[in-house]
Amino acid sequence: MTQLVLPNDTNQLGNLLGGQLMHWIDLVAAIASARHSRRVCVTASVDELNFLHPIKTGEVVSLLASINRVFRTSMEVGVKVISENLLSGKVQHANTAYLTFVALDENGNPTTVPQIDAETEEERRRFDDALTRREQRLVRRKKLTH
Repeated sequence: MTQLVLPNDTNQLGNLLGGQLMHWIDLVAAIASARHSRRVCVTASVDELNFLHPIKTGEVVSLLASINRVFRTSMEVGVKVISENLLSGKVQHANTAYLTFVALDENGNPTTVPQIDAETEEERRRFDDALTRREQRLVRRKKLTH
């Protein structure tokens, strides 16, 4: 997904609002999860959201989503955010986020998701890292529910 950062998207410093970027991240991750599962998918969690540098008014933001790993009814979606200054040509990795989505059936209940094959070295790394993040997320969730 590609977006142009307009003045309405920014704060007083001319930087993209974090909430606006989070909205775009959630949208692109929802699209990726629905494309993979062919189901309506809902956000279950956001594990990490790392702001690496500000994105300025007038820059173009590219959001690249990938299904890192499928569990049973859920999947981890990684989103890499790239900013580009069209005038200077400078391109920067601006943000990384990891979200978990759950696929729903026609009755709104969680339903199984087709597995993915990690073929490349990069895909295998993302696949393995997703399991580590899931285990950490489940430990945090357990602490919250007690």
